[in-house]
Amino acid sequence: MTIDHFDTPMTLIKRYGGWKDRRMIDAFVKYCKIIFERYKDLVKYWITFNEINMLLHMSFMGAGIYFEEGDNKEQIKYAAAHHELIASAKAVKLSHEIMPEAKIGCMLAAGQFYPYTCSPDDVWDGLEKDRDNYFFTDVQARGAYPVWALKRMERAGIKNLLAPGDEEILKNGTVDFVSFSYYSSRCTTADPEVFAKHARPGNAVFKAVVNPYLKNTEWGWQIDPLGLRITANTLYDRYMKPLFVVENGLGANDKIESDGTVHDPYRIEYLKKHLLALRDAINQDGVPVMGFTAWGCIDLVSASSGEMKKRYGMIYVNKDDSGNGDLKRLRKDSFKWYKEVISSNGENL
Repeated sequence: MTIDHFDTPMTLIKRYGGWKDRRMIDAFVKYCKIIFERYKDLVKYWITFNEINMLLHMSFMGAGIYFEEGDNKEQIKYAAAHHELIASAKAVKLSHEIMPEAKIGCMLAAGQFYPYTCSPDDVWDGLEKDRDNYFFTDVQARGAYPVWALKRMERAGIKNLLAPGDEEILKNGTVDFVSFSYYSSRCTTADPEVFAKHARPGNAVFKAVVNPYLKNTEWGWQIDPLGLRITANTLYDRYMKPLFVVENGLGANDKIESDGTVHDPYRIEYLKKHLLALRDAINQDGVPVMGFTAWGCIDLVSASSGEMKKRYGMIYVNKDDSGNGDLKRLRKDSFKWYKEVISSNGENL
């Protein structure tokens, strides 16, 4: 169960300005206490914030932040990030008090940044972009800000984040596991001309260049099953905590056949290859993976593009981008396939 999945209450956005205000921490902890006590006998695994690193890229979606003219955006974003990290640490401590047998983790939008060339500048650019993603998880898994993050914030003039006692809160609120979403790896270069020439098409949240070794989805997302194994190994090497893949899937423009069926072999192929890569991470590399959940079970509006036609589900929902349709549900071919995957615990792919 994810406690906050891009759903900062509008009342608190209007009252406090979202997570830019430290009072959000107490509101979050109060909410956690209520749901922990209500669901403690039903839920074993918890996540504090969904894709917490998205705060730096889509601030309203990730933290309910809206900017006004003259705002120091970087100061506000990193202050909000700090408030979410403190709230997460407090939630971890509270969960252990109320539910000693439960496990609670963090969650990030993951995907390794590959250097476009073996130029040291490209390698460094990839490392820096990976650090952007790992900023939050470093704190949640290790219990302190990494030195590179402190230096980066110092250079940016970001000040007064830590209140008295915050360092102790972070230290005592480290997560039990690291969960993540994975859809694609990314590729980057330090050369602005190369970046402009080979930029990935579309309005992707994570700016990247096209990797010439990978195929693309209809929306320009590059398909990289081995990248899931690489990402899993990187995360475990970095944090030495169990992993949980909580989002992985393919957005595609599925069509209903005349007989009412929906054939999506491309989705089955995508998920199968990613599960095989994850199996290799477990069996060959020894990475402890707690579980895998696909994104998603049922069609819904895509968060990244705002389209209904970009479908991720194994159940088709009869609704189009203009709002037409009766919402009738139809099982796609992937439904039957994934049912067998689940029942065999991934043995039958």
